[in-house]
Amino acid sequence: MQMQGGGSGRRTGFSKRHRQMSEINVTPFVDVMLVLLVVFMVTAPLLTVGVPIDLPNSQANNLPENNTPLSITIDDQGKIYLQDEEVDLGQLVARITVIFENRKEDRIYVHGDEGVSYGRVMKVMGLLNGNGFSRVALVTDTER
Repeated sequence: MQMQGGGSGRRTGFSKRHRQMSEINVTPFVDVMLVLLVVFMVTAPLLTVGVPIDLPNSQANNLPENNTPLSITIDDQGKIYLQDEEVDLGQLVARITVIFENRKEDRIYVHGDEGVSYGRVMKVMGLLNGNGFSRVALVTDTER
């Protein structure tokens, strides 16, 4: 009694219909990433808060940013704001020195309203430069 090789009745593998998938389904991952992208695109402009001013136009190119800059704003009445808090001109350098401590090489952005006098903006810039803050940049709006 010998057994013949082909008719044992036992399956050694899966048929084509029941074979497992070896590929990863990335569709749910892409869907989640697209939703997050839309959420961040909508909320990012809402995160920037500041003093409303009209910036003058310029043809200069934008400067590259490597970290969050310190912003000084001079509104149309000549009031000076450090980030979003109003400060007196006499207190400005002391406040910036406390913020920067040993980081005098970081960039400071000065936003001057188009209606403010040139002398007021230059007084702030001269005060900063005279106290060792050499990287002071004026912010303008692009020409339309």
